[in-house]
Amino acid sequence: MAFAGVLKDAEVKAALDGCSAADSFNYKSFFKACGLSGKSSDEVKKAFAIIDQDNSGFIEEDELKLFLQNFVASARALTDKETKAFLAAGDSDGDGKIGVDEFAALVKA
Repeated sequence: MAFAGVLKDAEVKAALDGCSAADSFNYKSFFKACGLSGKSSDEVKKAFAIIDQDNSGFIEEDELKLFLQNFVASARALTDKETKAFLAAGDSDGDGKIGVDEFAALVKA
């Protein structure tokens, strides 16, 4: 698991189970359930680096769509509606992607 050493497997499973149905993903609930919202800023930055698959320094829409699969490979992709809502919530500067500081603000929201 990509988040081994940062998140507990049981919490990740519970978070994923909580959004297994299409259009049920809520980033605030997910970050709280998996335990990420209670982590240090360094641990949140490590999580960002895992999710930023192309190492561009940003999480783009295509990476957000596959967000849940960073936690468990068999997890579902986010729907277009969920992806756009997640991006809108995190993209505070309007550049169409989420930077590390924007991600940290989302996690702690």
